[in-house]
Amino acid sequence: MKLHLWDIETALQAEGFRVIAGVDEAGRGPLAGDVYAAAVILPFGTVIDGLDDSKKLSENTRERLFDEITELAAAYSVASATVAEIAELNILGATYLAMNRAIAGLKITPDISIIDGNRNEKIEHLSRTVIKGDSLSASIAAASVLAKVSRDRYMRALDAKYPGYGFARHKGYGTAEHYAAIKKLGATPLHRELFLRKMH
Repeated sequence: MKLHLWDIETALQAEGFRVIAGVDEAGRGPLAGDVYAAAVILPFGTVIDGLDDSKKLSENTRERLFDEITELAAAYSVASATVAEIAELNILGATYLAMNRAIAGLKITPDISIIDGNRNEKIEHLSRTVIKGDSLSASIAAASVLAKVSRDRYMRALDAKYPGYGFARHKGYGTAEHYAAIKKLGATPLHRELFLRKMH
C-alpha cells in the first residue's frame, strides 16, 4: 500500500475532522444496470496491502481486497440507484442518490465525507471533493473497491437472468459484444434508455 494514501486524511485530521468517510461510485458509464456507491470509514492509518484505485486492480485482487476492507473497516455501506432512478434523475443525479444512501447507511456518522471527483453539490452531508481520490486516499480507494466489486457481483447475477448479453464479462459497458447482443436480442429492462439512444 502506498504510504501517501493517508495524506488527505492526515490533513483533514489536522483541521479537526476525526471520523472521515471515503465515498466512490461504480457504474456511471455502462449501458445497463444500476449505479453503485460505497462509503468506507477506515481506522486511521490502516494498512491494506495492494490497496489502490479499483480500476487499476485485477478482478481477483479486488475480490481479496473487498474481504480485507469489510473486515478492517470501522464502518462501511454499499448502496445503489436503479435504472428507473437513473432515467428519472439522470446519471449524475442517480449517482448522488446512491452516494447519499451509502453515507446514510454507515453505522458511524462521519464528521466529513471525501468524494471522488470534482462535484459534490447534491451530497447531503458535509463533504469535500478529491480529484483522482481513488488513487490518492486510502478511504476513497477502499470505497472504490467495495462499489466496483458489489456492482460486478450484481451484473454477474443478472447474467443468469438475461443470458446472451454477456453481462458477466462486460458488466454492462458498451463493448462490441454488448452492442451486437442488443441489436440481435433487443434491450432488456436493465438497459438505460437514454444511453441506448447514442447507439443509433
